[in-house]
Amino acid sequence: MKLRFPLAQTTSALQYPRAMALLEVRNLTKRWRSDRLALDDVSFELRQGEILGLLGHNGAGKSTVLGITLGMVRPDGGEVRVNGHSVQQSRAQALSSIGAIYEAAHFYDYLTGWQNLRVLCSLSGWWDEAEARRILKLVNLGERADHKTKTYSHGMRQRLALAQALLPLPKCLLLDEPTDGLDPEGIREFREFVLKLRSDFGMTILINSHLLAEVEQMCDRCVILKQGRKMYEGPVPSQEKKQGVFLLATRDLPKASEVIARAGAMLDPVTSLIELPPHIAGHELLRQLVEAGVRVDSWQPHRPTLEEFYLGMTGK
Repeated sequence: MKLRFPLAQTTSALQYPRAMALLEVRNLTKRWRSDRLALDDVSFELRQGEILGLLGHNGAGKSTVLGITLGMVRPDGGEVRVNGHSVQQSRAQALSSIGAIYEAAHFYDYLTGWQNLRVLCSLSGWWDEAEARRILKLVNLGERADHKTKTYSHGMRQRLALAQALLPLPKCLLLDEPTDGLDPEGIREFREFVLKLRSDFGMTILINSHLLAEVEQMCDRCVILKQGRKMYEGPVPSQEKKQGVFLLATRDLPKASEVIARAGAMLDPVTSLIELPPHIAGHELLRQLVEAGVRVDSWQPHRPTLEEFYLGMTGK
């Protein structure tokens, strides 16, 4: 029998560019001390069926946003709405749509994985043994469910935390540094599982992570915070098809610079990136370079990485 998620169909934010906002962060302000704003009027949305990356340096406000979203931190201003319900005004209704891994997962080491799951689920007053068994199988813990968690590896603990977050069948999943401490194999396994949750079950997911390469591979959009302020909200830059930027490798840079300038293009002498004007195509400028006798070692369209974009945005 298939796992029965509320959105049990294949959906994707890429298929529905203006999908309904399942989670809305509205003008959040939080001051931990009188001299420091942790969040300064931060707003963004998580659309139904998408995977959103929340990025920022340590102290940027990411965990504060998640804490407020889960009702564990009270904002000084603004609110978070989940599925139309305000966390600050109707916490129980809002959080009934959310599953989360927040900060480090902790379990009772003297209990089995199954017993831990049952105890933790009982705190919300929900328990369905059949669904719990299905989810443990889904996260590849079915064969180890009856083993004590003190015997679990870090990766297995993360999978048990995922099982806990997926009960009782949320519409939205919040993951706070979910791959922290995992080895490369564990990171890949976790990434594939997150993508499966979205593709197979239509899960909407917010990921707070320092691993830009993982965000680049998993997320449709990202939000970048810096010192409590939102610096960017939009598509993951490396996924955008930006036209008119090429990377040139040549040993004749002075001669190439002259040709590029005559064509009205702009050359960055440090990175060798060329930004073309609207009236000229890449192959046309390449032809002009070759005809001028420039030795072109390579010429390729350039797509900025998330790391380049992030470091440029945060000034790191």
